[in-house]
Amino acid sequence: MAHDCPLPACHCPLCGGPNGCAPALSGTFDSPCWCTTVEMPAKVLARLPAAQRGQACICRACAEAGAGQALTQADSATGG
Repeated sequence: MAHDCPLPACHCPLCGGPNGCAPALSGTFDSPCWCTTVEMPAKVLARLPAAQRGQACICRACAEAGAGQALTQADSATGG
């Protein structure tokens, strides 16, 4: 579901901490945000309850923790 303007949800749905979402704080997608420069791991997104998907941004710490777990699992699968 696409939104014309950001939702005013400034907390990470995974940890409850501040998500650092610049568009949520400013109310416009014209605000540059850290999340536009990272790839959100599918496993992180899958941890969200269905009712919370598309309602708030995941924070950088949760995104990076999920990316680290994905890399560790990929290394284990390839023997690296």
